[in-house]
Amino acid sequence: MHGGTGGLTRILDAVIRRGAHLPTVIDETGTGGSIVSRGGRAATARRARERSGVATKMRVWARQRRYVIRQNPTLNLGYRVAIGVVGTLVLAGGVVAIPYPGPGWLIVFVGLGILASEFGWAHRLLTFARGKYDAWMVWIGRQHWSVQAVFWLGTAAVVVVTLWLLGAVGMVAGWFNIDADWLSSPILS
Repeated sequence: MHGGTGGLTRILDAVIRRGAHLPTVIDETGTGGSIVSRGGRAATARRARERSGVATKMRVWARQRRYVIRQNPTLNLGYRVAIGVVGTLVLAGGVVAIPYPGPGWLIVFVGLGILASEFGWAHRLLTFARGKYDAWMVWIGRQHWSVQAVFWLGTAAVVVVTLWLLGAVGMVAGWFNIDADWLSSPILS
């Protein structure tokens, strides 16, 4: 584009103006005028209207800023390094949190999402990992309760062993005046 970001601004403004007026969805009868999808749900049309407002303007603003950063090689390198560092730290925290109760996998996917904003390999990995996670959850959900219990017990064992290795079990035992050497951490002794 010629003339710096002025041309980009005009194009992005045109996109915002065009997106702000979404066409009416025609209902099953073909009469038009209502926001009804085939399944009788208006959620899709509502989401489209919501996206056309502030969220679209924010996305366009962010893309415009990213375009400006991308034009300067030094800023671009610094931005990519920062995204790489932040994404890797979030991803590592998620991997550590996976065996514990809580949002371990969510943190992993957020970390991959941060990395995927700049790196194609991370986007491919995110798509692959989400597919495998979804398939695993469907599989485990179809299993007998006894199989599910084995996985829950395995998760509980990982949590207890980790807490023992980090000295938390020995610390709690000390609160109750239980003095057993085997409760102390072999790592932090």
